[in-house]
Amino acid sequence: MEPKKNPKADLSRNSGLYFAIGLAVVLFLTWQALEWKKYDKDEAFTYKMNVDDELDEEIPITEMLKTPPPPPPPPPATPEVIEVVEDDEEIEETVIESTETNQEEQVAEVEEIAEVEEPVDVDVPFAVIEDVPVFPGCEDAKDKRACFQEMMQKHIRKHFRYPEIAQEMGVQGRVAVMFTIDKDGSITNVRMRGPDKNLEKEAARIIDQLPKMTPGKQRGRPVRVPFSIPITFRLQ
Repeated sequence: MEPKKNPKADLSRNSGLYFAIGLAVVLFLTWQALEWKKYDKDEAFTYKMNVDDELDEEIPITEMLKTPPPPPPPPPATPEVIEVVEDDEEIEETVIESTETNQEEQVAEVEEIAEVEEPVDVDVPFAVIEDVPVFPGCEDAKDKRACFQEMMQKHIRKHFRYPEIAQEMGVQGRVAVMFTIDKDGSITNVRMRGPDKNLEKEAARIIDQLPKMTPGKQRGRPVRVPFSIPITFRLQ
């Protein structure tokens, strides 16, 4: 007895191909199911592709504003009431005097008052004064400034005397002496600054013996002239 099954029909021969096709179909359907989206009708957009319809829209015509009419002219002013005066009544006339001067009137001349300049009491330093104070003996010198300083050095050397107390104590140093040549040529406002009071006292004694000088002048006026000079005390 012959078998009914065809020996050539082997179903298991293409089973791998069928499995792959079925798997691909399943994956495709799954992907479509995941990508499926549903939109509401409210969110739908309507596009109008007919351009002619848009151009046919009627544009409202806006009327131009009319300029308001000018305001009416103001009413005429009420005329003032004119009072009628009888001829018998007397009316006082107001006399207006002229403020213009008459040519015949004499004009008083105002004399010019000369301003009197008061002398200004200022101190002009020795280095910038125009006319330096003149030391006695420098009246005929060409350079009175250099002559003044030279005569000051001679005066200090002539009257210099070292204090005995300072010698015993071994005190020495420089004393800065400052004084003012007043407007009358006298020596005033003498000040000293040094390392010892005995040296300062000796420096003051030397300055007190300065002679009276011709005062210095600024713009032709006598002024006070401050001057300073150092006196050195040195033991030998």
